[in-house]
Amino acid sequence: MAASEIDGYLRALDEPKRSTLEEMRRRILEIVPKSEQCLSYSVPAFKIQGKTFAGLAAFKNHLSYLPHSGSVLAQLQDELGRYKQTKSALHFAVDEPLPGHLVRSLILVRLRECGLL
Repeated sequence: MAASEIDGYLRALDEPKRSTLEEMRRRILEIVPKSEQCLSYSVPAFKIQGKTFAGLAAFKNHLSYLPHSGSVLAQLQDELGRYKQTKSALHFAVDEPLPGHLVRSLILVRLRECGLL
């Protein structure tokens, strides 16, 4: 699987979902530039050393950040207060990407869990 699959996923989205997820993709790649981009469970995902550490998904009324772990969001509750969430997904507006500092925190917690930090 290649980054082109994520390109296809994003092309199929309407604005502003497309540009918001494109910005999220850029933010993830700035933090972990050597990420392997792929689809996981039919949505964009990012791996390093074979371990998935982040994912993105578009829905009708929101976008989701997927940490690919049931414990990442629980560890960051103080930072996530205003966002709706499930155990495995952080929901955010279709026209506003997550702040860069929050994306960094989400990724670092997951990479520590994976033993990659």
